[in-house]
Amino acid sequence: MAEPKADHTGATRRLWPALALPGTFWLIALFLVPVYAVMAVAFSGSINIFGEPLPAWNPLDWQFATFNEVVSDSISGPYREVWIRTAMYTLWALLICIVVGYPVAYYTARLAGKRRGLVLALILAPWWINYITRMLAWVNLLQDDGYVNKVLGVFDVGPVSWLAGNPYTVVIALAYGYLPFFIIPLFASLDRIDQRLLEASRDLGVGMVRTFVHVTLPLSKLGLITAVVITALPMAGDYYTNTIVSGSPSTTMIGNQIELFLLQGPQKNYGAALVLLLSLVLMFFMAYYLVLTQRASRDAR
Repeated sequence: MAEPKADHTGATRRLWPALALPGTFWLIALFLVPVYAVMAVAFSGSINIFGEPLPAWNPLDWQFATFNEVVSDSISGPYREVWIRTAMYTLWALLICIVVGYPVAYYTARLAGKRRGLVLALILAPWWINYITRMLAWVNLLQDDGYVNKVLGVFDVGPVSWLAGNPYTVVIALAYGYLPFFIIPLFASLDRIDQRLLEASRDLGVGMVRTFVHVTLPLSKLGLITAVVITALPMAGDYYTNTIVSGSPSTTMIGNQIELFLLQGPQKNYGAALVLLLSLVLMFFMAYYLVLTQRASRDAR
């Protein structure tokens, strides 16, 4: 009887890798290959007659002068201000997501009751509409003669040039666009908190505020970090939101700088080098998140 059991175990172990093969090929085709193509352009050492870089597919032919120049310009050169602006816009938009998203996620997970399904549907409703379409709707609202300025006029507030390179518009648009990405993982974390822990805290005479500070908030910390990472990573590389609601050089983010090099000029190797540098920066934060996740898993055991 031992042999059939061993055969069954071996077949099971082979089954899961086999099921993972389509996803593995998918990642290779749509992630590793494009990344290698970007590296081939970023580390190119030759150009064609139009001044565009020729991809260096052989790693032995790679030259790192362009990448080193981009790193230098990002630290103390013309790209430094763009990196700082990107970081500031991302941080302010994340702060708005935390202030708005945490109460919504908490209410949906802990207090919504029978209305939970409706609230979740409202949170997910923006995903039913194309992102660019939603941003274009904001353009109509924020025009000089749009509804926002009309409402401000009721309170004797003069019209605001929201779409004339206004950084506040970019930050608000980023927060609006990525808020559902922030709420959903945070809701999942808050929903998994054992209700008995909260009831035990209250039975010990701890008030609602102290229960939240000392029980709910620490238990949802990993979910909050997950929400921040999931939101911040695409937000830092965003370029279309800025383009739609501003389009001004004064609000250029690193994604807009990459788009400029890759799509509107011959210096595609500079754009590819910026892509790699941005990826390295974001990978640092992703690695930090994975370390925190591993620590939390060990503590849970």
